[in-house]
Amino acid sequence: MHVHGHSKRSARSDAPGPTGPGRAGRPAAGNTEQPRISGRAELLASTLRMLHGRTNTVGRSILGLAGPPGAGKSTLAHFLVEEINRQVGSGTAALLPLDGFHLSNAQLERLGLRDRKGSPPSFDAWGYVALLRRVLAERFQDVYAPGFDRALDEPVAAQHVVRPHTRLVITEGNYLAGSDAPWSEARALMNELWYVETDDQERDSRLMRRHTDGGRAPDAARHWITSNDHPNGEYVKAGRAACTRIVGVWDLPLTLDGGSVL
Repeated sequence: MHVHGHSKRSARSDAPGPTGPGRAGRPAAGNTEQPRISGRAELLASTLRMLHGRTNTVGRSILGLAGPPGAGKSTLAHFLVEEINRQVGSGTAALLPLDGFHLSNAQLERLGLRDRKGSPPSFDAWGYVALLRRVLAERFQDVYAPGFDRALDEPVAAQHVVRPHTRLVITEGNYLAGSDAPWSEARALMNELWYVETDDQERDSRLMRRHTDGGRAPDAARHWITSNDHPNGEYVKAGRAACTRIVGVWDLPLTLDGGSVL
C-alpha cells in the first residue's frame, strides 16, 4: 500500500480548527509537533471547549478521532459522547463511526476484498463524506448514521442519530487522517482531528482479544493481524502529522459495553 504525501494541520492549543467548511487549519512555520492531551479530565475538558468555540456551521462542530486498529478510538468516542450528554444534556453530542461504512460482506466478496476487510478500499468512503456534509448542512431534521455489529460482522443502518439540537458530532475511524481522496475531503469538514496513539504491543494484545473473542482460532487471528491489521496500521500512522492533537487514553476502560476496543 503506497502512502502519498500529506499536509500538516494546525497545532493550536484550545481553539477549534477551521472557521468554515473546507478551511482546515495549517501549522505555523517551523511547528512540527502537535500538543498532547491525555487522561479523562483533560480529554473531556478539551472536547467541551469545542461546544463554545467556532464551528463549521452555526451551532455544530465535528471532532474526528483517527488512529491505527486497536488504538482505542471507539472507546474514547463513546466516553466523550456519553459524558457530554450527561453533563450538558441528552443529544448534545452524537457518534458517527466510520465502521458503519464498511462494505457488506456480499460486496467485499464481489470485489475480491473479503480478506482485506478493514483496509481503505473496503469502505464506502465517499458515502461517509456525503454524510458528514449532510450533518453540517441539515439542521432541522434527524440525520441517521450507520453503525457496525461485530456479532453479525456487518454494517447496520440507522444505528446512530444526529438530532437537530446536536452541537458536536464525534466521528472516529482508522483513515480520517489519510492523504488520499476522499479522506482529505472528510478532514476538511472537521473542526479538529485528534490522533489516538497507543503502544503497538498493547494494540496487538487488544487485536488478538478482539479476533479470538469474535470466533477466530489463535493462529487465524495472528495471521489476520499480520496480513491485514498491521499494514493498515502502518498506513494510518503516516497521517499522524495531519492531526491537530495527539491523545492517549490510558486511564479509560478497555471496553464500555462488553465489546472489543476498535
